[in-house]
Amino acid sequence: MAHLYKITKIAAIPFEGQKPGTSGLRKEVPVFQKVGYSENFVQCTIDGGLGDKKKGSTLVVGGDGRYFNDHVVQLIIKIAAANGVSKLIVGHNGFMSTPAVSCVIRKFNTDGGIILTASHNPGGPKGDFGMKFNSANGGPATETVTERIFALSKSISDYKICSGLMVDVSKIGTQSFQIEQHGQFTVEVVDSVKDYVDLMKEIFDFDALKSLFSGQATGQPFRILLDAMHGATGPYLKRIFVEEFGAKPEDILNMDTLPDFGGLHPDPNLTYAAPLVEKNETRPTRFGSRFRL
Repeated sequence: MAHLYKITKIAAIPFEGQKPGTSGLRKEVPVFQKVGYSENFVQCTIDGGLGDKKKGSTLVVGGDGRYFNDHVVQLIIKIAAANGVSKLIVGHNGFMSTPAVSCVIRKFNTDGGIILTASHNPGGPKGDFGMKFNSANGGPATETVTERIFALSKSISDYKICSGLMVDVSKIGTQSFQIEQHGQFTVEVVDSVKDYVDLMKEIFDFDALKSLFSGQATGQPFRILLDAMHGATGPYLKRIFVEEFGAKPEDILNMDTLPDFGGLHPDPNLTYAAPLVEKNETRPTRFGSRFRL
């Protein structure tokens, strides 16, 4: 007989300032680490984002890999299960870029998604963290939804959680759990990059681009210099430009996603791009770019 996970109702005290904009709620990591702070906002996001569609719903969950991402992914899983959400589609290791979450929401016709990101704000234990809800159309929540979430955050008195539920998000595949009152709860861990790449193949001619990068199209290889800034775009640049187009791995800088972004400021503007510009001027590069999270 499958293990039955019990739901616990925890008393909650509202926190001031949990007002999300179209880019969600962004605060310093220590704020999100306050006892009950993240729990409150996850509960209000699920209630406000889904409304009467909460029971039996499906959500996509992923984040940009910044510090505290892994903890909050598990928190979302526990609270979603306790609130009657039927299924979560979670990025591998809890990681998925904002455009990729939007892609998965639309591809699988889910009821929305929760994205863990503070965009171009610095990461790390003393950096920023953020959370936002995307609607069923894949786009950011409307003002009506964000105002509903904010209103709930000012009056929340408790949140529901399956505290004993832990999901191994390092393993791609589907895991099912039995939740008291709600029955089966499913977590599908997916390749964080594949669905987005599949969408790009519908938009762009990958064969022509591969021919360009190899030099077959023009007689000389097309060299680039891309900087992922140790943020969420690294795995996507590697899969698309290196594995699909045949670009040289050394043409992609700072490809590994790090919780503190390697100490780099994850903003692509020229204020922080001096190393890329300098390197670009000393090599046969035809195109150079930095990428936001």
